[in-house]
Amino acid sequence: MSDLHHIRVEYLDERRFRAFNDQGLSLDLDGSDPAQNLKPMEILLAALGGCTGIDVVDIMRKKRAPLARYRIEVEGIRAIEHPRRFETITVRHIGSGPDVTETAFQRAVQLSHERYCSVSASLSAEVRAEIRLEPWRPAEAGE
Repeated sequence: MSDLHHIRVEYLDERRFRAFNDQGLSLDLDGSDPAQNLKPMEILLAALGGCTGIDVVDIMRKKRAPLARYRIEVEGIRAIEHPRRFETITVRHIGSGPDVTETAFQRAVQLSHERYCSVSASLSAEVRAEIRLEPWRPAEAGE
């Protein structure tokens, strides 16, 4: 059985949008130059870093070798031609802790990237586009 997730993205102005989840939490996306918020492709890199980071923290905690300090640096190289997808993405895990060994840390990262990180696995997902045209009505006063 699938687990459906829903995000609503609303146009703000120029090249700016706001995304909402079903709980009402929001995130601004920006295609402007200069941008005032993260750009969509930067958010994709951040999602990948956050997803794998959650996995690694959980795995290391289960190994009884929790990370005391941890950061993820994510770099993507984009194609020059449209659709300007990421050709390569490097995810660099930098961590330390009193009981953390290189072997355990490497295995946690490997498990995340090969088995658990849903964002990483989704980068090769099928993407379908659909449209629905709504009737036009001018904005009402106060909108």
